[in-house]
Amino acid sequence: MTPPVLVHVPAARWERWVANFGTRHPGTSLAVVDGALVGASTDGSSFEARLPLDAPYSGVPDPAAFLDARELPGRWGVLLVRKGGYAVARLAGHTTVASKVGSRHVQGRTKAGGQSQQRFARRRANQAQAAYDAAADHAHRVWGPGPLVVAVGGDRTAVADVLADRRLEVATVGPFLDVPDPRRSVLEQAVADASAVQVRVENAPGT
Repeated sequence: MTPPVLVHVPAARWERWVANFGTRHPGTSLAVVDGALVGASTDGSSFEARLPLDAPYSGVPDPAAFLDARELPGRWGVLLVRKGGYAVARLAGHTTVASKVGSRHVQGRTKAGGQSQQRFARRRANQAQAAYDAAADHAHRVWGPGPLVVAVGGDRTAVADVLADRRLEVATVGPFLDVPDPRRSVLEQAVADASAVQVRVENAPGT
């Protein structure tokens, strides 16, 4: 069995995606398992589909009914952090209400050794922390007060450092978004991916 692959399927393509999976893998049957719509083929291939932002599904095993259950919260957020770059957004359903994209300089690695290396490492750590503090400041401003569900991505350690800020009352929801250095276009794609149906596909060898 090949390793599972995560696919973000937009709502407009969802029913066609399921139909195409059934064409490629004849004998596919659908079931609802642990809040997900699961498809399993007689050739050993399968998929597990979840609604955006980890919302559980408890309806019938039907692609159209599953899509009808897709409803984004009236208030949710996105946070992307990598090195000195960050992007944060607050959304109401599918609409981006407020956002901020920014960057802070963080030096790259050096081949120097000894005390010079230690001084460089401290300076680099301080620069990275300043970048995370700036991202937390903007997240607090953009998201506003109160609890919030947030889709996150970028670098896991950097995201954790930003969310350690006590002002941020958030619950992170999966999956973790694999993104390059955050820019406006990257943030927009991350919002689209977080809003999509999240599908983990496992193809049997040779299929």
